[in-house]
Amino acid sequence: MTPPGHPEEGSRATPAGPAPLRGNDTSRPRILRVAGPLVEIVCPASVAMHDLVVLGSARLPGEVVAIHGETATVQAYEYTGGLAPGHAAEPRGHPLSVRLAPDLLGGVYDGLLRPLVGAGDLLTASEPSAAPEPRNWAFTPQVADGTRVTAGDVLGEIGASVPLRLLVPSGHSGEVTRVAAAGEYSVDAVLAVVGGHEVRMAQSWPVRRARPVAERLPADLPLNTGQRAVDLLFPVARGSTVAVPGGFGTGKTMLLQQIAKWCDADVIVYVGCGERGNEMADVIEELAELTDPRTGGSLADRTVTIANTSNMPMMAREASVHTGATVAEYFRDMGLDVVLIADSTSRWAEALREFASRMGELPAEEGYPAGLASQLAAFYERAAAVRTLGGTTGSVTVIGAVSPPGGDRTEPVTAHTERFVRCLWSLDRDLAYARHYPAVSWAESFSRDAAALATAHARAGEPEWAGRRSRVALLLAEADRLADLVELVGITALPSRERISVLAGRLLREALIQQNALSPADAYSAPEKTAALVEAVLTVIDRCLELVDSGAQADAVEAVDFTPLLRAREAAGPAETAPVTAARDTVLARLEETA
Repeated sequence: MTPPGHPEEGSRATPAGPAPLRGNDTSRPRILRVAGPLVEIVCPASVAMHDLVVLGSARLPGEVVAIHGETATVQAYEYTGGLAPGHAAEPRGHPLSVRLAPDLLGGVYDGLLRPLVGAGDLLTASEPSAAPEPRNWAFTPQVADGTRVTAGDVLGEIGASVPLRLLVPSGHSGEVTRVAAAGEYSVDAVLAVVGGHEVRMAQSWPVRRARPVAERLPADLPLNTGQRAVDLLFPVARGSTVAVPGGFGTGKTMLLQQIAKWCDADVIVYVGCGERGNEMADVIEELAELTDPRTGGSLADRTVTIANTSNMPMMAREASVHTGATVAEYFRDMGLDVVLIADSTSRWAEALREFASRMGELPAEEGYPAGLASQLAAFYERAAAVRTLGGTTGSVTVIGAVSPPGGDRTEPVTAHTERFVRCLWSLDRDLAYARHYPAVSWAESFSRDAAALATAHARAGEPEWAGRRSRVALLLAEADRLADLVELVGITALPSRERISVLAGRLLREALIQQNALSPADAYSAPEKTAALVEAVLTVIDRCLELVDSGAQADAVEAVDFTPLLRAREAAGPAETAPVTAARDTVLARLEETA
């Protein structure tokens, strides 16, 4: 944590610090009372809400959350054992801020963006001596001395796994009086001087303040996730928002991991907010093992992982989602598309509830603070497709998991979140227990981005996308409607056409919507493969309906072996269409035998 304008300081304070105050020295800030993570300090100097304060000789970080005269209440982000009344407190005079630099890519950090090191079951914030060796980054200047620039203008290119840029910091403009020559530099090296201000790769920014943009743009370009249930039925636009509610065991973390691995964003910011340590370890390990299809390197090289697991300080959990949003906006300002994944916002809300209880705030529904809805809205509001200060376009797409207790969708966090998001991928317990992955419920999910994305697909030469999506949704709804009736009277009691509707639902679920996350061929589905599968399944369904309409027996149609079609999704590679077409033709030939 560093004050804005001082990127040369690290994000973690040094262990050395002032000793406890002695005697009756009341002119300096000091600790009055320690109650868990809440610390009361007497502070003769003026402090402001959300200012950073370091506590005691260990210099534990904290944030001002209440002020009463010369007494301030500080929320500590570390275990406060060892702090005692009379120990020193040092207000830093600036809000809680994090250090932003290209070397965030590929790293694992805690909720305050401090590097995490270690192995086994524990990840701990690194001491300076344990921090990784500094890395030099290739820099290529794009301006010359004497050029006049404004905030957001590009000063140079930075060599990395994704195209990074050195920008003129917000609030600064003027003449470039010096720019470094092409070469390799550390993130703290001065690369340019603009209007008397030194510009480095590293900078600092308050986590609770959104970074400025020139304009918010309509979110009308699709974010391809590689998950057919999402891309086809409930698509999300770049710069939009998604909630993923689901009870225990419904596959939230697995779905979010798949999106982190396969979506076509430039940078992934994965925030593990209060989740199990073993799940976060799996995410980190798999990202390091996966090959990035864009660069051929490790997928982790363009991922920033923020891990505030359930065994880490709970109060840092509250800051972790703001930290993740700040990191995402930092890369967005370079003209990149960023996906911010928060797993899960329910654990974040629980931290807000515990903090509000300790502060003595009047509880609202189920003990959550009265401001829960506004805090959720403020978080999702940081998602946007924007025109940056430099004139380029970038986006931050926020995907937040929600863990309703007992799967109760009416509980406050889920209910409020559904009000603020553009897309809802609701996970169904029955589908999960039937081993249907991903368990996205087509009856309880929605996408408010679908209409805008239909126009985008039409512009891209795929005008039939909207029609196929509507047809699949109608067939699934009709199959669900008939399912209860089949349980009561049996399939043979239905008219032939309705029996084919039940068959159509099964074909769509097993041949198209279902996806095997452990299969190299099926874990990711490129848009062309998804389109081929949709076309193949709908063509077969249409032929089945034509046959029964022309007098064929429904029993004969149902007895056809549809196995080639059901296996086509795994027989074809991630972007292959020929095996899908061959499977369709094989099944159509078998259907002709029943005519």
